[in-house]
Amino acid sequence: MRDVTQTPDEETPYECFECGTVVTAEDNPGPCPDCGGEMRNRQTPVE
Repeated sequence: MRDVTQTPDEETPYECFECGTVVTAEDNPGPCPDCGGEMRNRQTPVE
């Protein structure tokens, strides 16, 4: 995780685990606007 460079003021893509909707936001956008599912930061690897 330490090799990922993130700028806090930069918009990053978030993807819904349930339906795959992608939104860009500076902070975690909360639940998916389409289905209410959990969003994840696409720049963070999934283990």
